[in-house]
Amino acid sequence: MTYLVQQTLLYAIPLMIVALAGVFAERSGIINLALEGIMIFGAFIGVLFINMMQNAAWVQEASAAKNWVALQGLEVLAMMAAAVMGAVFSLLLSFASINLRADQTIGGTALNLMAPAFVLFLIRIIANQNTLQMQKGDAASWFMIKKSTLGFEKNADLGFLGNTFLHKVYLATYICILLFIILSILMYKTRFGLRLRACGENPQAADSLGINVHKMRYAGTTISGALAGMGGFVYALTTANCTANGDVAGFGFLALAVMIFGNWKPLNIAGASLLFGLFKCIAAGYSSIDINGDGRFMLAELGISAHIYRMLPYIITLIVLAFTSKKSRAPKAEGIPYDKGQR
Repeated sequence: MTYLVQQTLLYAIPLMIVALAGVFAERSGIINLALEGIMIFGAFIGVLFINMMQNAAWVQEASAAKNWVALQGLEVLAMMAAAVMGAVFSLLLSFASINLRADQTIGGTALNLMAPAFVLFLIRIIANQNTLQMQKGDAASWFMIKKSTLGFEKNADLGFLGNTFLHKVYLATYICILLFIILSILMYKTRFGLRLRACGENPQAADSLGINVHKMRYAGTTISGALAGMGGFVYALTTANCTANGDVAGFGFLALAVMIFGNWKPLNIAGASLLFGLFKCIAAGYSSIDINGDGRFMLAELGISAHIYRMLPYIITLIVLAFTSKKSRAPKAEGIPYDKGQR
């Protein structure tokens, strides 16, 4: 059960934070189909940042001394770098959608096509191969929090909650959860959030009250890009073996499905992320999941093809969307370029 919960969280957290990224863009009136591409770019930037920093003197000293506080600081800096560059990358969508009033769906699709090609081009230049490693050796051990990190004995039994949430976990997971809560409050409990949502529902009415619709849409898309870039790095850190290879396994599109299934509401999105994370966990680790908990009946012994397990998250996505998309209520002005002359 500990393994199942930990792995579900590893897959659910990137989905949750990237789905919230989609909410910020679409609540402002911009369809951000480029989440997949921004995630790919953010993953590359975060991995590249740590790859370049590993030769710095303070990083080597921290690694040799097992200074986990300093290494967690490096992890946070990489998350910030991925967020900043994700926000910069999203400006391409903002400019095309807001200033040029281009079709937002086509703009997002173009970025999704450009991002992996651009990232692979840079990886070939930097590493002369198709995959960029985060660092030499076991990268995960640098950033994973363990019992010994917190001062406990290696074989200490911390109970179910302790073993699940304090051992072999990443600080990035808890940072994303905290950000999700703070930004959800920002969206629904502050003046900024009210203005942002007004621009996605009725931009003409918002403009008549003195709200700069273009600025709010830029803000929504930029926050969306920052969150998607950060989510891409978290995905690379926790589930992609600390590498960047121009692919995030469709997590950006899954995040869009989570957003629609969650009806653009943070609490619903959190629940949907856990659901999809669970099926992604089953798809990735079905061979080691014990149904009875006593080691006598493994999930792999059911005789179901491994390909079925790998397709499971995406099949569930299609089924869920087929039954819930009709009840979903998107922002009314979503995808419609704002023309100040139309009232």
